Amino acid sequence: MARNNPTVMRKIRHQRVRRKIHGTAARPRLAVYRSLQHIYAQVIDDDRQHTMVSASTLDAGVIGEGDKNSKTDAARRVGELVAQRALDQGVKQVVFDRGGFMYHGRVRALADEARKAGLVF
Repeated sequence: MARNNPTVMRKIRHQRVRRKIHGTAARPRLAVYRSLQHIYAQVIDDDRQHTMVSASTLDAGVIGEGDKNSKTDAARRVGELVAQRALDQGVKQVVFDRGGFMYHGRVRALADEARKAGLVF
């Protein structure tokens, strides 16, 4: 296995993190995936293997027409949106799964904004 490949290394980090965390109905997992252009967040109950809530930069209203905002600003809006949707479903506490990505930049902005909106993790 080519350990120099960033994608392979991210998957190895994600597997290591996933061994330690598990989402339940009482405390589901907030999973984050970051691509080059977009960011996705899901609140997942691993016991039932069910996605309770999701949000991404592809959702309407996250990135408006002609917005020149940065990807970090879009990640903040996704964090706020996923937290709002989770709170509407009655989810207040989650376990954060950064998906093997480093906890800075867009991932951190999403997490900070989700905390500000009321999610506890």
